Amino acid sequence: MSSPLVIRPRAESVEGQPIFRPLPSAQCRSVGPFVFFDHMLETDYAPGHGMDIRQHPHIGLSTLTYLFEGEILHKDSLGSEQHVKPGDVSWMTAGSGVAHVERTPASALARGSRLHGLQVWLASPRALEQGTPHYSHHPAASLPVSDNLGVRICMIAGSGFCLESPVPVLSPTLYAHVQMQPATALRVPDEPVQRALYLLDGELMLNDEEVEPCSLVVLPEGEQVTLYAEGECQLVLIGGEPLDGPRRMNWNFVASDPALIEQARVRWAAGDWPTVPGETSRIELPR
Repeated sequence: MSSPLVIRPRAESVEGQPIFRPLPSAQCRSVGPFVFFDHMLETDYAPGHGMDIRQHPHIGLSTLTYLFEGEILHKDSLGSEQHVKPGDVSWMTAGSGVAHVERTPASALARGSRLHGLQVWLASPRALEQGTPHYSHHPAASLPVSDNLGVRICMIAGSGFCLESPVPVLSPTLYAHVQMQPATALRVPDEPVQRALYLLDGELMLNDEEVEPCSLVVLPEGEQVTLYAEGECQLVLIGGEPLDGPRRMNWNFVASDPALIEQARVRWAAGDWPTVPGETSRIELPR
């Protein structure tokens, strides 16, 4: 087997929420359609405190939020207002331009809360990156699950392991939440072409190599691998077909053409952008 690429994440903070961000990195710009990966670290918020990511814009991508603990209120310029709970999928396709807000709901803010989850961005195919914005919410019960011999797989988005998620992905995608009991194994097939795993917690071996928690391991293309749980663990698998050309990323904008990013920057700075109903505060364009 070829040696996998191991990416150790950067520690950052998004509006006060601590995160690990392994993607993008200098070593790897994308895995299939995945161009951005944030692990929202387990965080306890006292009453009166919470996450509050104010109104901000996107183009050329889809955001996918998936929680393990806590609750988030999603609002966007399409008029969507949705409470996102553990195991749900919050899916927003930005197309030519959308704005959204993500914050701790008022009820959780009042009592105090705990938050832990993931947000990823998937670059849209070039033919669709300036399409019509769209939002959909998929409750946990709607996601397909396989639970056999101590290995539970929930297909968050896309398909794999004989499961297919209802999330309307725009290109071939693999995004699965895997929970493994001690002394269990999982064979990961050699498709799709690009694949990676992120170990959330626990003790895991990739073939004969130990996987470090909170690291993104990019798997060799065209090779099957075996995961072996030495202790209870959970991870996510991401992947898909290679992007149909390079992507530029600037702030919250993703595009195949730099001119589209510049246009989006000018529009947001000028206030020429769809707004989230009831919201006035926003994150300004960084210099």
